[in-house]
Amino acid sequence: MHFVNAKSILGKWGMNIYRGCQHGCIYCDSRSKCYQFTHAFEDIEVKQNAPELLESALRGKRKKCMIGTGSMCDPYLPIEKELCLTRRTLEIIERYGFGATVLTKSDLVLRDLDILERINKTAKAVVQMTITTYDDKLCRIIEPNVCPSSRRFEVLYACRERKIPTVVWLCPILPFINDTDKNIKGILELCINAGVHAILCFGMGVTLRSGDREYFYAALDRNFPGIKERYIHTFKNAYEITSPHNAELMYLLAEGCRANGIMLGVRNVFEYLNDFPEKNIQMELW
Repeated sequence: MHFVNAKSILGKWGMNIYRGCQHGCIYCDSRSKCYQFTHAFEDIEVKQNAPELLESALRGKRKKCMIGTGSMCDPYLPIEKELCLTRRTLEIIERYGFGATVLTKSDLVLRDLDILERINKTAKAVVQMTITTYDDKLCRIIEPNVCPSSRRFEVLYACRERKIPTVVWLCPILPFINDTDKNIKGILELCINAGVHAILCFGMGVTLRSGDREYFYAALDRNFPGIKERYIHTFKNAYEITSPHNAELMYLLAEGCRANGIMLGVRNVFEYLNDFPEKNIQMELW
């Protein structure tokens, strides 16, 4: 890893304290060349002044809002255990009365549930967890350096106990690998049991572009012989790779969510994540 002093921390989609990742997910879009990494993807760039930048930004904000992290790189990489930059930023968010959403694949978020619980009592906090398969054996192949799906669901159960709402990112779904009825039903059942508030799904598929595609195809050759050739034959050089089973799997997911009161979608889920509750304003007025 290497340290930098960033010029700013808050962007359109929230903040990213780290740049790069060590989870090793075979499909990671963040590897794409369009993001113009000037260092090895596994050589994590640490924005060491992120807490100071965030405090300065929130001090000057008159209107409270939700502050998100994790849209580009996971805020709970292994180095966060030592550096605690994500925890420090959450403490600042709590101090200034803002809301918080975190998106992760890591169980390290359990360490910060105390802060997230307090934020949720005065404003709003949401824990978002990416889950692509209910099968831990498959998870260890496609997401090798992060906790397996079963552990991520334990995180969701812990959030339920603390009344912290959760959102599952059900993406990507990899054609010919995890685009099955069994997988979607398995994830859905676990989401129901964990009391998940919403599922964010962009459709059953994955996106591939230069940088990401080459890494993904190399991983397919290592772990799923013959699948790369099926991708090339079926999808050519497309950016959006949609499962041949998209329609039936989306119907299965939609019916399951509807029957169990789970919010499903893209626009409405993002609206929920970005919506800052009135209760915080009312408390300040009181």
